[in-house]
Amino acid sequence: MLNDETLKALIEAIIYVAQEPVPLEALLKALEGEERERVKFKLEELIADFQQAQHGVQIREVAGGYKFFSKPEHHDVLRKFVKSLKPPVRLSKPALETLAVIAYRQPVTMPEINEIRGVDCGGVIHTLLEKKLVVTSGRKNVVGRPILYRTSRDFLVHFGLKDVGELPSLKEFEEMAKQALGSEWAAEAGTPQLEAPPVVEAETSEAGAPPASEAAPQNEAAAEASAVAESPSESVASDGGSPSPLPPGDDEE
Repeated sequence: MLNDETLKALIEAIIYVAQEPVPLEALLKALEGEERERVKFKLEELIADFQQAQHGVQIREVAGGYKFFSKPEHHDVLRKFVKSLKPPVRLSKPALETLAVIAYRQPVTMPEINEIRGVDCGGVIHTLLEKKLVVTSGRKNVVGRPILYRTSRDFLVHFGLKDVGELPSLKEFEEMAKQALGSEWAAEAGTPQLEAPPVVEAETSEAGAPPASEAAPQNEAAAEASAVAESPSESVASDGGSPSPLPPGDDEE
């Protein structure tokens, strides 16, 4: 049996990460072995805790479950903040795969990307450049001197990575892609096959661009690039379970 503090913390975390309101039955299933009355009591304690003035969010019972919402008295400030947020980044399956190739073969040229994916990726790369997930990184010292591409700082920020060495494994990427794209991914099963990146001699045209030895991660994988983040109008942060600044029923206040 969990101690009181741990039980309470777990209830809070479960409600926080859930995209939909969490019914009591779902809490009991997740906290297997805990008594119903004890879980319900700790949930009520947690609700009371967040009602205190020092908290900007609260837990409300809606649609048969429990979910975090911001407090009505903070809505004016939150509305202004939400309007200032960047729109969520959304990627198609081809863009996801192309970004994966760039992330794990960087710096890499367009002909090399086309060869790996087996299709012309010019349009997709243009989209990734517009979304600032990819930047140019000089030219490769071969005939034609093609442009090299690498992931950007925005890429690291968007996917919560310290550096490219923290990119997930191929298996983890496949699981995340399935969750993000569902049946579309399963039907096409198009995870790009990536080999160890070659040593690239390049002239760096962009200040601060990492050399090839630093830009290429060591583990064989594809980049986490699901981009089905929640709209800022629904959540302050991109995490699925973050407190909603503007809860439904605002006009009832």
